[in-house]
Amino acid sequence: TWMVNDATSNSYTYRIEVISGTSVRNLTSNVTKAEITELIPGTMYNFTVFAVAADGQTEGEGVSISLYTSKSQLLAALFLVVCILLCSTGVCWSLIFPMDVTRAVVTDINPGTFCNFTLFLFTAILDFSLLFFIFFFVFTVPALVNSFQCEPVAKQSSLMLKWECPSGNNSGFRIKIFNGTWAKEERTPSCMREGSEETFRTASLDYFSTYTVTIATLSNSSESPPVRKMCNTSITDPPAPSRAPFVKAVSHSSLSVEFSDFESVNGPLKAYAVMIITEERGCGSLKSKLKNTYKDFKKMMTVTYVTYVIDTEQAKSPSFHSQNGTNVVNVGKGNTMYGYENGPLIPLHSYRASVAGFTNITFTVDNIIAGEDSYVSFSPCSEAVLLPQDPGVIAGAVIGCLLAILAVVTIGGFIFWRKRRNTSISLLYLSPKKASFLENFESYFKKQQADSNCGFAEEYEELKSAGVHQPKFAAELAENRGKNRYNNVLPYDISRVKLSDQSSATDDYINANYMPGYNSKKAFIAAQGPLPNTIEDFWRMIWEKNIYSIVMLTKCVEQARTKCEQYWPDEQSKSYGDIIVTMVSEIVLPEWTIRDFTVEKSNTPESHTVRQFHFTSWPDHGVPETTDLLINFRHLVHEYSSQNPIDSPTLVHCSAGVGRTGTFIAIDRLIQQIEMENTVDVYGVVYDLRMHRPLMVQTEDQYVFLNQCVMDIIRSQKDKKTDLIYQNMTAMAIYENFTPGPGFGKANGYHA
Repeated sequence: TWMVNDATSNSYTYRIEVISGTSVRNLTSNVTKAEITELIPGTMYNFTVFAVAADGQTEGEGVSISLYTSKSQLLAALFLVVCILLCSTGVCWSLIFPMDVTRAVVTDINPGTFCNFTLFLFTAILDFSLLFFIFFFVFTVPALVNSFQCEPVAKQSSLMLKWECPSGNNSGFRIKIFNGTWAKEERTPSCMREGSEETFRTASLDYFSTYTVTIATLSNSSESPPVRKMCNTSITDPPAPSRAPFVKAVSHSSLSVEFSDFESVNGPLKAYAVMIITEERGCGSLKSKLKNTYKDFKKMMTVTYVTYVIDTEQAKSPSFHSQNGTNVVNVGKGNTMYGYENGPLIPLHSYRASVAGFTNITFTVDNIIAGEDSYVSFSPCSEAVLLPQDPGVIAGAVIGCLLAILAVVTIGGFIFWRKRRNTSISLLYLSPKKASFLENFESYFKKQQADSNCGFAEEYEELKSAGVHQPKFAAELAENRGKNRYNNVLPYDISRVKLSDQSSATDDYINANYMPGYNSKKAFIAAQGPLPNTIEDFWRMIWEKNIYSIVMLTKCVEQARTKCEQYWPDEQSKSYGDIIVTMVSEIVLPEWTIRDFTVEKSNTPESHTVRQFHFTSWPDHGVPETTDLLINFRHLVHEYSSQNPIDSPTLVHCSAGVGRTGTFIAIDRLIQQIEMENTVDVYGVVYDLRMHRPLMVQTEDQYVFLNQCVMDIIRSQKDKKTDLIYQNMTAMAIYENFTPGPGFGKANGYHA
């Protein structure tokens, strides 16, 4: 409204100008008031009124006023409905906002949740009547995983992924793995408990490679932003090369091994080890032989050993050089790398080589390779290379041959000279004598017996060199010296008895050798009398070698000196390690004693009987009083032993296991030779025994006694015309009036 003081105002009309921002409206009125509608509530407007003359053209100066329109009485209410599937009922709540609010932030909604929103518009003038509503729904974004980690799987080409289960709902996880040229996607199941550790092992990838790995949480149709990690796969054994190393002889004690770098696709090569193989069978199972050293080879404990280790990250050594991926190692130079000696090789021996490549190498505290903890592969074994003879030996041999020729010429001249004087000369032969027919033996015996056994003395002297140059490495080891009763009686390596049940490398040693009989190369075992520290080994040998008969040819104490420890129990059972021995009977006779034992191994149901034939009438280094005493004793042993299993050797021992032991084994062989061939060869039998164990038939008296036994057997056979085994029934009759103890009878090898 407005007022006019002009007397002529009755003829006026009025124009009202309404301005809001850039909006301009014009209204007319014939009176001094006007109602202006369609304005926006709560808005600033500028109102200007102009008086217009009766001509409708002329306007006076306008009068203005600025006013805000009032706010409306309408309110808007936003109702939020959230349905949580884990609950038995939905959870709903409402939020009310003024009409001028056009944006709202709703918080405390679980990630990955389906939400339904409805917007209602009410009027508050009368009864809050509903004007209209709209509704819509959305899924909230799922939460990111927490503590995402990736780790290589040892010696595998896959990755192990770990993360914590995120809050809110999820339907699983999307894992993407990719590098510059390759990508792969995998899905994992959902998790339920927030904070629980989840794991996932990927499919096989490439070894020794870097990958980008992302993980995103899934929930219905939405997905969280990915979490990203850079991951490296593990290394593993390098690919085994297809080519064997090239090996060539450098000298009589060394060779060179040439090989190419192994492929590094499975990891960088950290080291190489050169392995020497002395026998073809040594090319198998090389991983278990990485612990073997040159010292083990010298002790004859292995045929395959590591001679040199190359650390690819260290400075080069004099025995190794590398150029353009080709490596050369000089074997036999005597230097040491880690715990391995690059020792000299043996002339006239064949050698092979293999190379081990390591992407990871682990050593023990002794600087020996721990094969099971290392990542290693092996090249094929090379062809065998034969080393030449030592030039010094060749020179010595040439000189020796010249001297030998000179000696032959000299001897030939001497023989010729003697022949011209009608004097004969006999040459000595180091080879075994040939067998003699029985009908010729008596004349041979008388000839050798003449001049106080001069001929036998010469034969015995010739036998002294038989077998003495054979190696005895095992017996000479420091760990085994205490197991030998006499330092000069050591078993040859070629025929020594090896114990199989062992916990260390030297546990297989016992002072004993396999000895040939008439029908078998291992008919006997010749052993020394047990020491206090070898009794357990003695019974181990009896058990392992399936021995049923023991021949003991010494007393435990002779001339106040201990010759052999008593290795058997008297009454109650006794344990020797894990072998339990029980004496079940004993028969004591003037010349010998017979004992029966039950032998069993703890924790096994097996057992068997062992009989001991203990000859008590044989002096040390001497001979029995009569030949028939030993012959009858041999018959007794043979009759029982012939019933034993075919693979059961007879164990024979005295004190050293060579003198009386050798004589007994020799007489057994000679008796069978006489029976089966009608010939006899004492020299040849003793020679053969000495090739298997030193000093067999230890004294000249024992050698003469053997020949006397043969002579008496032949005479007895000729006189009685009876079978030799049963020829001396007088001696066997000693048992006819004897009542044996429990468990004894004909099955025990004699007549009761």
